[in-house]
Amino acid sequence: MDLSSLENKIKIQFKDRNLLQVALTHRSYLNENRRWELPHNERLEFLGDAVLELITTEYLYRNFPNPEGELTNLRSALVNYKMLSEIASNLELDKYILLSRGEAKDTGRARQVILANAFESLIGAIYLDAGFEITKNFITEFVIKQLVGILSAGNILDPKSKFQELTQEKLGVTPNYKVLAEWGPDHNKNFEVGVFVNDKQIAKGTGSSKQEAEIAAAENGLKVTDL
Repeated sequence: MDLSSLENKIKIQFKDRNLLQVALTHRSYLNENRRWELPHNERLEFLGDAVLELITTEYLYRNFPNPEGELTNLRSALVNYKMLSEIASNLELDKYILLSRGEAKDTGRARQVILANAFESLIGAIYLDAGFEITKNFITEFVIKQLVGILSAGNILDPKSKFQELTQEKLGVTPNYKVLAEWGPDHNKNFEVGVFVNDKQIAKGTGSSKQEAEIAAAENGLKVTDL
C-alpha cells in the first residue's frame, strides 16, 4: 500500500515506513493474512494513548486556570473515541487501515472505535519515528485545535460527569456502575454495564471496554426522565 498520500495529509515523512504500516494494521487482518510480516497496532495504540494524554494534559495545564476536575472534563471531551474517530475520518484514515473482511463491514460505534484506536496508534508511531516535539506539533494541529469547537458548543462535561451532576442535584447521591455481562475473545471483548442510583438500575450500555460501556450507560441514563 502506498502511504505517501497519508504522509502528505499528516505533514510527516516517516524514516521507518514500517512503523506507519504497523499503526494501520488491525489485529483482525493478521487472522486472515498469516504471512503478513508486521505485528498489529495494539502496542502502538497503548503508547500513543499515553503520549496523547500527556501532551493534551500539559496544554490544558498551561493554558487554562481551571481546577483539576474541570481540566479532566476538558481532556475527556478532547480525546474521547468519538472525537478521535472524527479526526481520523477527516484524515481519511479508514482508507489505509488493514482489516479483516468482517471488520471492514463494521459501521457505527464499532467503526468509530477502530478509527480512534488507529489514530492513537498513529500517534505512537510518530513519537517513535520522529520524537516528542514533532508529535506535539501533530497533536496540537489535529487534536488540540478541536478545543475551539468544544468550548463554543459547551460540550465540556462527558456523559458520566453530566449524569453524576444530575443525580447529585436531584437526589444528592452519586451513581455507580456494575458490569452486567461480558463476552467475546480477549482481543475483541464486549461489556454490558449498568448504571445504578440507590441500588436501582437506571440504564445500561455496551462497549468494547468497561469505560466505553459506562459512558454508553450514562448517555442512556441522561435520557431517563424518572430517576
